[in-house]
Amino acid sequence: MVKAVILVGGPGKGTRFRPLSLEIAKPLFPLAGRAMIEHHIEACSKLNDMQEVILIGSEPTSEMTPFVREASNKYGVNIVYLQEYKPLGTAGGIFHFRDQIRKGNPTSFFVLNADVCCDFPLQEMLNSHLRHGRGDVITI
Repeated sequence: MVKAVILVGGPGKGTRFRPLSLEIAKPLFPLAGRAMIEHHIEACSKLNDMQEVILIGSEPTSEMTPFVREASNKYGVNIVYLQEYKPLGTAGGIFHFRDQIRKGNPTSFFVLNADVCCDFPLQEMLNSHLRHGRGDVITI
């Protein structure tokens, strides 16, 4: 079983997008006709054995819930949004929600930053890890 964690950050960020980002959460900002984070979810949904995509951040749940519901239906993967009680930083959110991330005992998981967009060769990375990996692998 594979999971993905996407770190979405929180309000008050996205200063380079201002004034546009005053109206919309940074991970939902349109990029190439879709929400920025949707590109990540699409890439994750193509992975064999993808069970769940976990979004972690401090954006208001009211802004994220409609998108999560729609994306989950569109890509056929379970997507959950875990809201931090306050901005916890990169490792803080992962540590705080570690039990939810490890639930179901995933064999592998990816951690992505919502504001880093690229061509995601996730399946190739996973295949390489499964062929050669002997433990934890970090790719930057």
